[in-house]
Amino acid sequence: MLPFQIIFNPTSSSELARMPRELQLEILGQFRGLPQAAMTTDLERFGKLERDGKILYRFRIGDYRVYFERHDLGLVVHRIMSRNTLKDFLYRSSLPVPEDSMLQENPKFWESIESATRTSKPAPRQA
Repeated sequence: MLPFQIIFNPTSSSELARMPRELQLEILGQFRGLPQAAMTTDLERFGKLERDGKILYRFRIGDYRVYFERHDLGLVVHRIMSRNTLKDFLYRSSLPVPEDSMLQENPKFWESIESATRTSKPAPRQA
């Protein structure tokens, strides 16, 4: 198997860095097994969001949602959001549609993903 990386973009890296150390370790520990699952399956077990040909997947880790995409070197993590944050609440308002469908249609969600992409390239970080 080729080397595999989990790449945190500046936004997701910053979100992870603001968390207490124990929570960081718990979240990073949950990535075990994710690389093989994400690269060898069709990702049916993950939430899926699509817009303009870009596909993001959602991975739940306790009270957090990790939004990532496949990359030639592994996975690029775009956001790590608590389900209890105001941003997350706004994305998951009480519309009668599944959360991924609602996020997929929300331009503010995609702006938050694209803003980090425009400002800099992801810095490789192995988990």
